[in-house]
Amino acid sequence: MSDCHGCGSGPQTATRPARATVHRVVAIVGPPNSGKSTLFNRLTGLRQKTANFPGVTVEHHVGKAHLPSHHDIDIVDLPGIYSLNPRSEDEQVSHDALHGKMPGLRRPDGVILVLDATNLSRHLTLAANILSLRLPTLVVLNMADDLHKRGGTVDAEALANELGAPVVLVSALTGEGVNAVGRFLTGGIAVPRPVELPVLQDVPACRQWARQVSREAGYTHPTPPLWTRRLDSVFLHPFWGPVVFVLVVGTVFQTVFTGARPLMEGVEALVGWVGGGLRLMLPDNWLRSLLVDGVWSGVGAVIVFLPQILMLFLFIALLEDSGYLARAAVIADKTMARVGLQGKSFIPLLSAYACAVPAIMATRTIESKRDRIATILIAPFMTCSARLPVYTLIIAAFIPEKPFIGPLLGTRAAAMLSLYVLGFIAAVATAKVLKSSVLKSEKTPFVLEMPPYRMPTLQSVGLRLMDRAAAFLKRAGTVILGVSVVLWILASIPLVNGAAPPIEHSLAGTLGRAIEPVIKPLGFNWKIGIGLITSLAAREVIVGTLGTIYGMEPDKDAVGLQKALQNDLTLGGAVALLVFFAFAMQCMSTLAVVRRETGGWKWPVLQFTYMGVLAYICAFVAFRLLS
Repeated sequence: MSDCHGCGSGPQTATRPARATVHRVVAIVGPPNSGKSTLFNRLTGLRQKTANFPGVTVEHHVGKAHLPSHHDIDIVDLPGIYSLNPRSEDEQVSHDALHGKMPGLRRPDGVILVLDATNLSRHLTLAANILSLRLPTLVVLNMADDLHKRGGTVDAEALANELGAPVVLVSALTGEGVNAVGRFLTGGIAVPRPVELPVLQDVPACRQWARQVSREAGYTHPTPPLWTRRLDSVFLHPFWGPVVFVLVVGTVFQTVFTGARPLMEGVEALVGWVGGGLRLMLPDNWLRSLLVDGVWSGVGAVIVFLPQILMLFLFIALLEDSGYLARAAVIADKTMARVGLQGKSFIPLLSAYACAVPAIMATRTIESKRDRIATILIAPFMTCSARLPVYTLIIAAFIPEKPFIGPLLGTRAAAMLSLYVLGFIAAVATAKVLKSSVLKSEKTPFVLEMPPYRMPTLQSVGLRLMDRAAAFLKRAGTVILGVSVVLWILASIPLVNGAAPPIEHSLAGTLGRAIEPVIKPLGFNWKIGIGLITSLAAREVIVGTLGTIYGMEPDKDAVGLQKALQNDLTLGGAVALLVFFAFAMQCMSTLAVVRRETGGWKWPVLQFTYMGVLAYICAFVAFRLLS
């Protein structure tokens, strides 16, 4: 599998000698799910999220391939595409990059075209588009090990003759054959020999050409594994499919809430031990107050929830890498169609459970502009990981843990799951209103290739969790840290007899009391009001804010944050706070991305106002019902 067929000089191929003095740019392009991002990671050593469904990579990513005895080569990972006729934003990115129209990126010196060897007949239609560019091209048949394991065959040398370009069989996942790609880059980039290509605008002609080339290359399609067919008969069943999906989601949330508890308690004990040590080590002055009461109380209150967030992403990674989430997208397509959206909207909405920012960027895969805007407007309703610390804190403080559905689901996990469902219902209802009025458009079909089921690798899942932990800690060390410092300053002035005032009489307390009349009907006091203001920077900041506020109250030093909240909130107020965070747009980063993606302030202002009003009304109703 390591031979590069057609890479050498000869009647079918012309080559450019390697020029060590020239800094080259090579683009990796291919259909979604072809494994091009995995190959990109292998060549550059960079970690990048890969997935079993299209829509994850929506921008180009650049890394350097460090090759011996040669200058570094810039490798550009382009979005997954099926053709170079741009119908969506991500296809436009690939089109512009390959034609030299991408700002800040010159036209590539060569192309690595990655095709899935197990779907070659279908993926070869893209080869016609790429070879027509007349750029030096290497055709990489990825997942060749899977092809042979499942009884498929292909004659790489015959395929190279048909395409007029070198062909190499690889497995980017295991690394087998990838050395041939490196030798190709260092030994010179092959220029495709002119071959007869179909008229690219004629889709049937492209498909006919692809089938003919496949036959000439002796390609036989691999047989789907028996267990894949058996699993799909359940997971894609009209009745059992949704049932399994609900059971999977319920199990995930129950495990996240119970399984992460010991780790959270361990982190909480560590945070308390470090804070106590700092308090003993430092003299009783403003610096100790800043570091312990301000910074550590704020940041530490959020870090406690890292194990729970990582456990949630562990399950997401396992479900995603195994291929199950692609089946979930098919199950959800019918629901999407009922509210006027297409199945492609499910992919960004699913990724919004991690963060709304990349989810909004992932809407670039949606061809219809109106569908894309509708998906952008409802994406923040999906419960992102930033809400998880807020939900966990309030639920653990006010809801005792009891069996809800036997041992499968407890009351706390059920409460958490209900908040996720609440956000989803709000998203669906909003989409229905938008798609039946201002954003009404024609229905478009949903096409999604089903990837084979695969065993998630320890490396892939481990790197995913490392990246998530790094992102969380970076946020804690920047946004939350900055807000904690500013909040400590506001809570320490104006000085009274040279000392910080009682927090309720500080500038922060004054600000909280100023908005208290507005939020009092929701069951919130001035402390919650301060948290609502600071959480505009990032939703989870409210946890750090409350940690700082209660940490600066002399009589609350030894009282846990949950106990302190129980003293200041009723059950109705606690539920109202959960409902408010389920609906409100408490994230300026998301608003900034919405403005960029929609090209103005009209939609983000409408989105912020609508979500804020909805959050206030629903929180008011929840408080009144429980009071």
